[in-house]
Parts: sequence; structure tokens; C-alpha cells
Amino acid sequence: MPTIAACLMKFLEYVEIERGRSPKTVESYDRVLRDFFRFGKIQDPKDITLDMIRKYRIFLNRKQTVRGGELKKITQNYHGIVLRGFLRYLAKEGIASAEPERIEMAKVPERQVDFLEPEELERLFAVAEGKSEVACRDRALLELLFSSGLRVSELVGLDRESVNLETGEFSVRGKGGKVRMVFVSDRARAVISSYLEVRKDIDPALFVSTTKGFTRKTARDDLRITVRTVERIVARLATKAGIMKSVHPHTLRHSFATDLLRNGADIRSVQALLGHSSITTTQIYTHVTDEGLREVHEKFHGKGRGMENAE
Repeated sequence: MPTIAACLMKFLEYVEIERGRSPKTVESYDRVLRDFFRFGKIQDPKDITLDMIRKYRIFLNRKQTVRGGELKKITQNYHGIVLRGFLRYLAKEGIASAEPERIEMAKVPERQVDFLEPEELERLFAVAEGKSEVACRDRALLELLFSSGLRVSELVGLDRESVNLETGEFSVRGKGGKVRMVFVSDRARAVISSYLEVRKDIDPALFVSTTKGFTRKTARDDLRITVRTVERIVARLATKAGIMKSVHPHTLRHSFATDLLRNGADIRSVQALLGHSSITTTQIYTHVTDEGLREVHEKFHGKGRGMENAE
């Protein structure tokens, strides 16, 4: 019987190579499983029992975060999902352990989607107006986030040469290494072009930190903007625009999807544009289509039946 350490190593290799998961995902799986092994003092796969899993889930449910709060249900479920995946791998390899199908996930509250209304979007874009390099950059990244629905991690990884401003479309590698097409509006193309025109550096990154003070040729990673910087820029501009809700880069991705659905796009197309692997993930936006159901019902239902039939 292989040790739990040997099984873990093989599983992580399987996840990375066969399942095509990113190094960060593999690292996360490794951390979650090691935490469970330490809790249960697991040495061999047969040591993993349903009773041990139940005790661990109680532990997670009662665990306090560094800020004194409780672990979110979605976080607790993530631990269960990783463990279930590991047990399924063991079963596939013919290694005796707990039955993965016996692990049930906790019910979580329906996810709320924060998005900006058109008027809020225009106020946000307006406060980023300006001729300076920083102002041009901030406006360009806002327009691109809303125009394309990019994740912030995808945005900061873009190079100048990877974005075709002539055609307004380019490919991006998203979660799980999946490649999808991204489309850029004429408005976003214009502001990105203006931003690139005021750039003085030679860094290949599409978005960089301010180049003021840089007089030498710098290495690739010296200027590329970070995820945290984009988060700060978006939050600062939202506050400046007088938007009371909490605004993050992902809020613009939500706004992108909401705008598409409100204007008649079908949910499958939105799924493809967002790069979601499952339609279930995209269905968090059904609140948009639900709002218009009464209007659709009144406009299209029962038109072949005259009121004269009513008594």
C-alpha cells in the first residue's frame, strides 16, 4: 500500500498534467490536502474515513479566521471538493480509501452579483479623463475591462503586441489554460491607442506603472502593472465618481456580462465570452433576464386569443 505522501505526489502530477490545472491551482490543492492530513494524522489512504472527514468539516465550520470571523461556506466546500477529487483519483487507481460520493457539499447562499448601472459607468469613465500618462492608462484599463470582460489577472498579463487594435480582437489564456477570443469596442480601442501614444518606455507590457523617473531601458517585470495596483485604481476612481457601492475590477466584468444580457445576448454566448467552463457559473447573471420576464410575458403571450373570449 503506497503512503499518503506518495499518493499526494502522484495526484498533484495527475492534476497538473492530465487535468491541465495551473501551478497555482496545484499548489492550492497541495495545501488543502496537507492541512487535512495533519488534522487527521493520516499516514495511509486507508486512514481516511468518512468519520474523519466529518470531524474535519466540523473543525472547518468552527474555525476562526485571522480576523476573528468564520470560514465562508464556499471556502469550506472548496476543501471538500479538493478532498473528493483526491479520493476519486485513489478509487481510479484502485487504492482503498473513503468513498468520494459520500461527501456532500454544504448549501451556500445564492451568490449576489455586483454590477454598475450605465449612469454609474459613465461617471466612472469620466473621472479618469485627462492627458497625463496615468490618466490615459487608468481610462484605458477601465474601458478594456468593461469592453472585454477580462479577469484582472488576464488584463495585467497582456503585452502590447498581443492586443490587435486594428481588428479589435485577440486571444487570451484564462483559467485552466483555456484560450478564448476577446473583443474590444471602438471606444476602448481609441483610448488604448491614446494611452500607448503617451508612453515613453519600451516595456512590452500593455499596462505599466507610471514611467516617470525611469530614464533607462528597464527589464520586462520592472514596469508591468500588478493586480493589486489595478484594484486600487478602480476603487479610487469609483470613490472619486461618488459611487457608494464597493467597486472592484471584477465588478466591471460583471457589468460586461450584465450589459450583454440586458441587450439580448443569450447566456451561452455570454458563457463563451467570459471563459466559463460551466454554464452553471454564468447563471449567476440570470437576475438580469429575470427582471425582463414580465415584459416578455406581456409582450408575447396570448396574442392569438382575443379579449372577447374572456368573461
